[in-house]
Amino acid sequence: MRRAEKVIITTAVTGSVNIPSQSPYLPLSAEEVVEAALGAVEAGSAVVHLHARHPDGRPAFEPEIFDQIVPRIMERTDAVINITTGGSSAMTMEQRLAAANRFEPELASLNMGSMNFVYSGIADRVEQWRFDWEKPYVLNTYAHPFINSFDKIEHTLRTLGARGTRFEYECYDIGHLYSLAYFVDKGLARPPLLIQGVFGILGGIGADHENLEHMVRIADKLFGDDYSFSAFAAGRDQMQFATHSAWLGGHVRVGLEDSLWIGKGRLAESNAQQVEKIRAAVEDLGKEIAKPADARAMLALKGR
Repeated sequence: MRRAEKVIITTAVTGSVNIPSQSPYLPLSAEEVVEAALGAVEAGSAVVHLHARHPDGRPAFEPEIFDQIVPRIMERTDAVINITTGGSSAMTMEQRLAAANRFEPELASLNMGSMNFVYSGIADRVEQWRFDWEKPYVLNTYAHPFINSFDKIEHTLRTLGARGTRFEYECYDIGHLYSLAYFVDKGLARPPLLIQGVFGILGGIGADHENLEHMVRIADKLFGDDYSFSAFAAGRDQMQFATHSAWLGGHVRVGLEDSLWIGKGRLAESNAQQVEKIRAAVEDLGKEIAKPADARAMLALKGR
């Protein structure tokens, strides 16, 4: 792993997993997503990872909705824009790539394997539903896998990679690292790599700290110094795993996509609140926070 001299904070501001009935603070409208991203950048985030939603919170893929988000963030900040190609498991691959194809971003997420990606348990914790779409949406994940087949991964690497987009390789299990190594060998995934270890999703690798260190060991074996590492855990383990990643020499990711909480039993009231908390933890480790220009240099991004 390339040890981080400065730690990149990525903020995933809304995602497609958590739903409006879980928290009144989850950004839904384009305006709310923009304001959440700007607040995160002001608090110290160098990268903003973007999904979009319809006003009722349903995950959105339409480029015209991203049109209301991406330019407004770019006008007011120099942050690195990372556009999802994961979208949601309910979307087709064409829909998932629509926004990234439109904007040709510096950075895009790329899921490195098909998997059971289950968050139906949300339904057990919601007492009152705000919108009719929410319950069927989360329950559907118990029966339908999230498809990221090799042909879809290759298509994404070829189409976006040809335009200079680099990738946040989202690895939800050890096998995903080996899948990434396959695409490196084919010359489609080009170092320096940004590997995002994802822990605590039902169907993926568990949120055990031994797993975090094991993932780094295997990545070191496969990629040597040709990669930077970042990690997050879903839900209550978010801050512990981000801090552990920074301690190991990696980067961190926070945001309401990954966890709605700021402490035990306390909902986060903003993405910025989470950024401020992890920034303090990273600085307590004696590490400096990366600015967007630092992130671009470390990740070999093309710039705007």
